Amino acid sequence: VHEVDNRRDSESEESEEESPSDRNMIWIFSRRFQLSVPKLASRRRVVQELLNDLLRVSHNLFSDSFFPVLEPVIGVGSACEGWSPHKEEDIVYCMFVPLKPPRGHAFHLEPDCMGEMPQTSMRVRVELVCTCTGEQPDQNMLCFLHHSEQELKRNQVASLLHTLCTGPYLDGEKIALWFQTFVISAWSMVPQSRRYSMKVLPSCRSCKMKLMKASGRSIFVETVFSVQQGDSDIFLSSQPPEAQLPPSTTWLESYAVAEAKFFRHVAMRAPPRSCHLKCLRLCARILEGSGLSIYALKTTVMHLLTLIPLSEWQHKYLLMRVDDTMHYLRCCLEEKRLKHFFFDNEDMPQEISLPPAFQGAQPLNLFQHLAQDPAAQTEALKKFDDL
Repeated sequence: VHEVDNRRDSESEESEEESPSDRNMIWIFSRRFQLSVPKLASRRRVVQELLNDLLRVSHNLFSDSFFPVLEPVIGVGSACEGWSPHKEEDIVYCMFVPLKPPRGHAFHLEPDCMGEMPQTSMRVRVELVCTCTGEQPDQNMLCFLHHSEQELKRNQVASLLHTLCTGPYLDGEKIALWFQTFVISAWSMVPQSRRYSMKVLPSCRSCKMKLMKASGRSIFVETVFSVQQGDSDIFLSSQPPEAQLPPSTTWLESYAVAEAKFFRHVAMRAPPRSCHLKCLRLCARILEGSGLSIYALKTTVMHLLTLIPLSEWQHKYLLMRVDDTMHYLRCCLEEKRLKHFFFDNEDMPQEISLPPAFQGAQPLNLFQHLAQDPAAQTEALKKFDDL
């Protein structure tokens, strides 16, 4: 890790031009690993427009109901950050749809003491609130608290507690099934239905769609439901990581929105043709088969983007930044410690809003499993060195 800091002075003294061998090597890497992905941004816009159109339809259809209010989508994940470790045909465009409580309801976040997930898990308790008093009482709505059950059954649709909850808690599986059913029924109402055919793919906690053009080209979309923690950029996600399936009322803390916001922050301040996204994609392809997670790689590059001045991420420094990334990862493997980016980080951009508890909190160690298993660390180092 220290090598990264010690090399800055020497790099600034180098020639402003790439050497012919470096330029040739960068060209070879770009061709070999297909680093140029100009379609990502245009396809992301297509996906965001589609989901925004679907949400407009949903607002019209469900305006008199008490389903969750669907907020504007937020693009998250590598494809929406401007890079992807996958081949073009395997890229999935992930979109968060934040949920707000409907009229007469409130959300309360509670720690999920029953959960045994490696990341923070919570439950979203739904509470009925009075609508017949207050500054602007809703004259067209019966109060769930102060009208009789008979009146409510006869004159008003069911509350959220009776549709998409299990007990008093918001149920991710029920929400996913509700939204999947809506997408199928509403597809013909959006303009994109004239250019694409659509298939909803199996998923129990999200809505996965495959959009197909007549030419045979496909776009894969995953809509993940989320609940914001206060006014911060940290959300609870309905979609658990692969191979983990907590109860359907368990929502997992996600940093995806804050990560996407960090990459937008970098893009606004980085030099033209900055190499940070190419560095991510190239390192991801190099690390295939190593057992190291893409998330560990992305965390490493986010740390380096705050350690190394953005002026030193010009395209001509691509090979140096790749080298820095691999050295940083190697040191973290040796030390069995990779600090989570969003906990107690003094270099955090001010525009990223984090819950107060994140400041001064004990940083999460993404390599904690290696610290607990020396054999796993030895194997990880061997695989890494074999690369």
